[in-house]
Amino acid sequence: MKKVILVCGSPRQDGNTMTVLKACAKEIEAQGVATEILDIGGMDINACLACPVCQAEGFRCVRQDGANALFAKIAAADGLIVAAPVYFGTARGDMMNFLQRLSRTSFKSGGFLDGMVGGPIAVARRGGHTATIQEMLMFCLICGMIVPGSTYWNMVVAHEKDEAEQDREGMETALRFAGRVAGLVRKLR
Repeated sequence: MKKVILVCGSPRQDGNTMTVLKACAKEIEAQGVATEILDIGGMDINACLACPVCQAEGFRCVRQDGANALFAKIAAADGLIVAAPVYFGTARGDMMNFLQRLSRTSFKSGGFLDGMVGGPIAVARRGGHTATIQEMLMFCLICGMIVPGSTYWNMVVAHEKDEAEQDREGMETALRFAGRVAGLVRKLR
């Protein structure tokens, strides 16, 4: 069965970012594509060292923080959606550490992200959505991912717990994006 991995970069297990991803997973599953949500918010994801270990040994990062197991799950999937809360106008640092290491591991392990369908979602109280989307989108594009559009940028306005669902337009945009990811996964992968 085709599968989309959704990565949550929020430290709040049941926060707004996870709410958005759970809704996206439901939309994807309604189209006959399996999902799995990986929560990196509670992990201590270290930055890439740009060392040669992943190049020399293939599918392994020298950092021993749990990310290697997540990289393996992503490599086996057909789609990838990454979602991050906005901290100080940009994506949360752990998410960017994760994405930089994921891309390097992909490059050095046969390019498993190349041709994968997916893209980013940003969740924020007031501002920084666009910078966060751009930052995560750059990761997707440099890795050769196929990023479908929606009706607007994939951003949801929320701050307090459970506010994400109150942003109707933001949720509809994210769900349309998720549906398009599922549709392309079914057609392309």
